[in-house]
Amino acid sequence: MIDVDLIVEEDSWEALGDLEALSRRAFAAARSVARDDGTVSLLLTDDTVLRQLNKDFRGIDKATDVLSFPALGMDRPLLGDIAVGYGVCKRDAAAQGKTLPDHLTHLLVHGYLHLLGHDHMQPDQAEEMEGLEIAALASLGIANPYDSD
Repeated sequence: MIDVDLIVEEDSWEALGDLEALSRRAFAAARSVARDDGTVSLLLTDDTVLRQLNKDFRGIDKATDVLSFPALGMDRPLLGDIAVGYGVCKRDAAAQGKTLPDHLTHLLVHGYLHLLGHDHMQPDQAEEMEGLEIAALASLGIANPYDSD
């Protein structure tokens, strides 16, 4: 089971409705393809915060959609922290022809997989991680986010 510690700093996220239910649904789908139990700390914020986090922790001075920070084993049951920026998420969803809730769900699945150690830096890693994302999202009736057709 995944517990969610949800913090909403950006009011624009509230337009999506029940964010607690959306995040629990996303993490349950992610857990169905990569099983672990624990707590995910989820921050839904704005691009300014994501830009600063990206700069502080990755040395990249630009806003991004999602960042994941895996917890240390000694921090269990905490799996880690995920932060999502509203502006980039909304713009990407529109550019890709997706609904904002579906795109946020994808980012949460993606972030959860990073918390468990999955990555996409190498082609074989990316293929494995994308396959897990596609399966998790399909279980929710969300189309393959990597299908360019």
